[in-house]
Amino acid sequence: MGLFKVLGFRGFLVPLFFFAALVVASVSGIGVNWGNQATHPLSPPAVVKLLRNNGIQKVKLFDADAYTLNALSKSGIQVMVGIPNDMLYTLANSVKAAENWVSKNVSAHISSGGVDIRYVAVGNEPFLSTFNGTFEATTLPALQNIQSALIKAGLGNKVKVTVPLNADVYESASSQPSTGDFRTNIHDLMLQIVKFLNDNGAPFTVNIYPFISLYNDVNFPVDYAFFNGYESTINDGGKIYDNVFDANYDTLVWALQKNGFGNMPIIVGEMGWPTDGDRNANLQYAQRFNQGFMTRYNAGKGTPMRPGPFDAYLFSLVDEDAKSIQPGNFERHWGLFYFDGQPKYLLNLGTINSNGLVPARNVHYLAKKWCVLKPSASLDDTQVATSVSYACGRADCTSLGYGTSCGGLDARGNVSYAFNSYYQINDQLDSACKFSSLSMITDRNPSTSDCLFRFMIEIDDASLDGRIGLLQKPVVLVSFVFMLFTIM
Repeated sequence: MGLFKVLGFRGFLVPLFFFAALVVASVSGIGVNWGNQATHPLSPPAVVKLLRNNGIQKVKLFDADAYTLNALSKSGIQVMVGIPNDMLYTLANSVKAAENWVSKNVSAHISSGGVDIRYVAVGNEPFLSTFNGTFEATTLPALQNIQSALIKAGLGNKVKVTVPLNADVYESASSQPSTGDFRTNIHDLMLQIVKFLNDNGAPFTVNIYPFISLYNDVNFPVDYAFFNGYESTINDGGKIYDNVFDANYDTLVWALQKNGFGNMPIIVGEMGWPTDGDRNANLQYAQRFNQGFMTRYNAGKGTPMRPGPFDAYLFSLVDEDAKSIQPGNFERHWGLFYFDGQPKYLLNLGTINSNGLVPARNVHYLAKKWCVLKPSASLDDTQVATSVSYACGRADCTSLGYGTSCGGLDARGNVSYAFNSYYQINDQLDSACKFSSLSMITDRNPSTSDCLFRFMIEIDDASLDGRIGLLQKPVVLVSFVFMLFTIM
């Protein structure tokens, strides 16, 4: 096995090679990523209760939303706040802008709000190959300006900067981690960033996704993506590798070591397994991967190159139905919990509840009603395909298709699922179930044993403010929307 390239995108974030990393920590226990690209998000106070009830003591954010940070006040949860890539240019070119950002999004919450901010994540996988160098000139200057602003604010020792990087910033000439080094075209830039982080006592943060290796290569050995069952181990100078996570991490260790930073602390900023949207994205595999990781993690087991405890953040806490579906439909299904805070499968985090994840409480739902295809409607109607395309382009049909949870639906079921997704995302408005006289509202649940037709949760006004743009932006259509009507 040589390199396994994969596509990567932000919002959800995905890596490009299959290599990655592990870490050092300020507090024991696993962390999680908390994204907010959802049409009907749980309120931040409800999410904070969910975190605390599950004994999760660290959270990684992708922005610095005030409502979210206020909810984390005095929670005892350590926070990594994020700076989106689209802010890097401004922060790189203006020290004042960096100072203002730190004042508003870090200092104010620490001094008056009691938020335990430990890291500022400057950018999010800014050197992805798919970005074609867009952020290469601005990431380091932005990092430097934010660091200077933290020092000026008297927070240089308490809050550390870092850059969550995709694993495509390093590469290997073979399946052996010892051949790893930073990517040729950004090698000098990476050394500058690593030196800056090291000089300021800050960690290297990297995202790793064994799922992507499996997704992108039909010949990738399935068991090698997990932490048990792989027998054809790799021997790298006496270091034995039986899973791609360890090989990923140690490739980065070798890249750092070769360039004089062998003791650099490493954080795994993202790692996890999706549960829908692809034949390999399912509850069984997600449970196998995440529990396998947590068992090792709680035992303090590291990798062959760095045995011992490390710092990591699972991706992610809750499903996000408004994320980009590039590079795959699985993007919206990384959560340990469904959108309403209900656990997907049995998972022991090794925290306060050994019986599994604790669900969100006092969640308020919309009415139990659904929008479906009328029994009298004909699939031969020329408006069917157009209506489904419209619905899926503005809602979430990623559970449809080969190998997905709803892949067993017949043609009429596919249409109903698309209609209902649009109807629910639009808060069950009567006008959202008017598809050329093809649809109707019913109080009879159309779900099957494998496929759940959901009804949405109520959201508060503050959460609504953050999702208006999501509802106004049609998402990218996926090819299976059209394929549904070629196989009927």
